[in-house]
Amino acid sequence: MKKTIILSVMLILFSSSSAQASFLDLLRDTLDAARKTQSTDTKIERGLKEALTVGMENTIAYLGRNDGYFANQAVKILLPEEVRQAEKVLRGVGFGPQLDEFTLSMNRAAEKAAPLAADIFATAITEMSFDDANRILRGGNTAATDYLKSKTRDKLLERFQPAVRRAMSEYNVAQQYEAITGKVQNLPLIGNVIHLDVNRYVSSKALDGLFHVLAQEETSIRTNPKARVTDLLKEVFK
Repeated sequence: MKKTIILSVMLILFSSSSAQASFLDLLRDTLDAARKTQSTDTKIERGLKEALTVGMENTIAYLGRNDGYFANQAVKILLPEEVRQAEKVLRGVGFGPQLDEFTLSMNRAAEKAAPLAADIFATAITEMSFDDANRILRGGNTAATDYLKSKTRDKLLERFQPAVRRAMSEYNVAQQYEAITGKVQNLPLIGNVIHLDVNRYVSSKALDGLFHVLAQEETSIRTNPKARVTDLLKEVFK
């Protein structure tokens, strides 16, 4: 009986031209709304990925140049803490030039390696889901950078180290570090055995600098209309 009643109602509904028209209008409106929502969702995802891509390109162009790290106090790679503890004494015994050269060499290695991070960041950006992008869009000024850092930093560090190691070899960073730590260990009352993976140290600090500058780029895109250099960025971050 129940099936018969439902069938009868459906027959009446579709036999009426006005009812049929109303149903088709409703269906059309629903489909249009779904298309618009899908289009908006796609723009949000594309917009976030484009923002990160633009920010990443600007970051690498900035840090990958001469003095990109070394001349920027916010990201400059400093002497390892173990060495800084003895820095005053080392400079007092004439080891200052070696400390300065070592600091410069670490930063030069980071500047040399920075562009090699481009494909790593690009892969991470393309793997971002719409749900991630939607949450990030409504987050703080560095939400995308924070997301990228939380998801990829460990992987980036492991993949970044070989590139840094190659760059470090060009500037004799490891050899300079060994000479400095050897001097520290021979200092009366100060010397102690220093265990530090200098390649990992430089790689980690280099990535810290990349994320720091990327966060600045993201903040600029979100807050400064002039930084929205594409039509999509202007539409998503309005």
